[in-house]
Amino acid sequence: SAKMPTKPATSAKKTVKVWVPESVLKKRAKQEEIQKKKVASLAEQRLKNKQTRRLIVKKAAAYDKEYKAAERDVIRMRREAKKQGNFFMEPEPKIVLVVRIKGVNGVDPKTRKILQLMRLRQVHNAVFLRMNSASINMLRLVAPYVTFGTPNLKTVRELIYKRGFASVSPKPGVRKQRIPITDNKIIEESLGKHGIVCTEDLIHEIFTAGKNFREANHFLWPFKLSSAKGGIDKKRYSFIEGGQYGDREEFINPLVRRMN
Repeated sequence: SAKMPTKPATSAKKTVKVWVPESVLKKRAKQEEIQKKKVASLAEQRLKNKQTRRLIVKKAAAYDKEYKAAERDVIRMRREAKKQGNFFMEPEPKIVLVVRIKGVNGVDPKTRKILQLMRLRQVHNAVFLRMNSASINMLRLVAPYVTFGTPNLKTVRELIYKRGFASVSPKPGVRKQRIPITDNKIIEESLGKHGIVCTEDLIHEIFTAGKNFREANHFLWPFKLSSAKGGIDKKRYSFIEGGQYGDREEFINPLVRRMN
């Protein structure tokens, strides 16, 4: 007797529904939403950083052009004065760089207070000052303890890039701390409302003694310089007597090079 052909056995897969708690579903949805926001925020921040970098490059180029134009104007006026047989009056300095060269021994209370107001609490501290009648009188009173002069652009730039520290408070109500300027964001957070968003803005504001000079100057912690290479002798005598203290005009620049 012939056997009937048998059909091949088919194994049907059964779909099993897994019950997921509602709290887990909510958590997943929330995490996905957070991740989407994070990606969008990161993309936005990258775009903003790119635009800021372009702006900084443009500003740096504009400042460089401004510095060179000012230098050319002075050279042109000197030549014109010489050509006509006149004397050329050099432009008055807008700022001075003050460096403390003596310690606290034998300092009278009034001089000590002035040094504190100028933020020169330690030997070899240095600060920028805007030139006006008040600062000139203060410098006269503390002259035996400091030396000062007119810094050039190179000196200002080197000091801020190499020795520049920010005086900022980590949170409201907390005392200001000395923080290294490692990122332009530190400058932007403190001085962004004044239009100063990068180091080149800060250098320009200090060097040109702009309208926000006070805010920019107080943002900088007093520079802590090293002992001068080769030493500093004759501190008891003024600069015009062959010593060190007092006004040294443009000769402050080589001294700061030795101390930076």
